[in-house]
Amino acid sequence: MKEKECKNEENKNNSKGIIIILGVYIHCQGCKQQVLKSLRGFDGVEEVEIDEKNHKVVVKGKKLDPLNVAERLRKKSGKHVELISPIPSKKKEEENKEKKQEPKIIEVILKLYLHCEGCAKDVKQCIHKMPGVQTVDPEMKNNIVKVKGSMDPQKLVEFINKKTGRHAEIIKKIDKEKNEKTLCDKNSCDIKKCCNNCQHDYLQFVYAPQIFSDENPNSCSIM
Repeated sequence: MKEKECKNEENKNNSKGIIIILGVYIHCQGCKQQVLKSLRGFDGVEEVEIDEKNHKVVVKGKKLDPLNVAERLRKKSGKHVELISPIPSKKKEEENKEKKQEPKIIEVILKLYLHCEGCAKDVKQCIHKMPGVQTVDPEMKNNIVKVKGSMDPQKLVEFINKKTGRHAEIIKKIDKEKNEKTLCDKNSCDIKKCCNNCQHDYLQFVYAPQIFSDENPNSCSIM
């Protein structure tokens, strides 16, 4: 009985039309146009409304599958898309998770020379074009750019070098899920710690030479 009721509700929604609300980060007009192009022409999509302030995209149409619409926008735009409404059933969520796992969100801090505000804006717009990037926060005073998303840090550096001709260097990588920070290679860090500990222990166990001991270089003059 419950399955029949669910099917009847789905049929009613399909006849009247479905409204899908997606959460997508939108920072400029170019980003807005990219979202519109990604959804236009998709089967069942009749109308697309974008709320830039609240970073939401409203899709209206008939015979639409919310999960398929969200996946379509992810593939075409390369952005992180969250399905806000309607909430998918547990079965569909489990099937979707089994098919594809969402990429891990990380934050990368890059060392990049920024000599003016115009330069910072150009770098920001360029990095936003890379698939998987969510937010870009340049700090002109410190010559640092913070990038958050599901991209590969090494590929991000190569992308910046190719598109802007600027040298970028990875300073820090933070895994948002595990909150792990990587500042340097593990081997080099372990070696430094080991050396520091050895020096500390050595200083604790070394005693000053006795006055009349053979180890004292001034023992002859004292005699």
